[in-house]
Amino acid sequence: MFNSFRDKDMDTCTLWVKESPPGSVSGLFRFRRWLFPALMVAVVFVLILVLGVTNTKTSSRLWTAEEDMSILADRMESLNASLQQSHESIKDLQHLQWSIQDNKDRLASVSAALQQLAVLDSLSRAVDGLKCSLERIVSNSSATGPCCPLDWTRLGSDCYFFSQQHLNWNQSKSWCERKSAHLLILHSNQEWDFVTKKSVPDLYWVGLTDGRTGRWEWVNQTPYTIERRRWVPGQPDAWTGHGMGPEDEDCAHLHSNGRLNDIHCSTTMRFICQRRSTNT
Repeated sequence: MFNSFRDKDMDTCTLWVKESPPGSVSGLFRFRRWLFPALMVAVVFVLILVLGVTNTKTSSRLWTAEEDMSILADRMESLNASLQQSHESIKDLQHLQWSIQDNKDRLASVSAALQQLAVLDSLSRAVDGLKCSLERIVSNSSATGPCCPLDWTRLGSDCYFFSQQHLNWNQSKSWCERKSAHLLILHSNQEWDFVTKKSVPDLYWVGLTDGRTGRWEWVNQTPYTIERRRWVPGQPDAWTGHGMGPEDEDCAHLHSNGRLNDIHCSTTMRFICQRRSTNT
């Protein structure tokens, strides 16, 4: 009977040792149940951190690359602009070279024309000499005396040229000066009679103006005293209603009746040049 009790007691111990308490088994199960999700969450969190760091680095690299691309684009644009400017400079240089060549050609033409003018001037002087010699032969005179260029008319010691060309007053003045002459200056009644006989009924510029000082003077700047009998009645009147510019009528000409009249200097008409004769 004793043995039975022992065995039962031993069996109870054995069962007590082998079997876990109900509460302990439940906690272990719950621990194992939540361990894997927790590990997964940790792994995911680590992956998120790694991806975040990687993404930050990648974003930084992308931003740097974009900045480099922007700088490169600016440099390319600058290079394109420089290249375009170089092309323009090359075109300008080509135009300049063409212009230089064109000017050289024109200069050569002008030089040839000047040489021709020099030859013509020499021939003109030779013709003038022949003209004087012919006049002396006709007049049966062997003595030297005053002589005028071809197409000029002599009165006393002066030569007069009555143009067929129409120019304004300043152009006429320059034309006469190129011929070593000046626009007509009238000194005496004899000159008045001589000139008016040849000028009437045409209009001719003379060397009389008030444009420089407001007072009438000859082109050699000698003062002129107005003689009313030499002027068209009511002139000079400095009329400003001509519609030819802001200036009034500052230049004088011989009218169709042989009298003086003032008119705007830009008007074009014939002119009379005057120069001293030469002894040939």
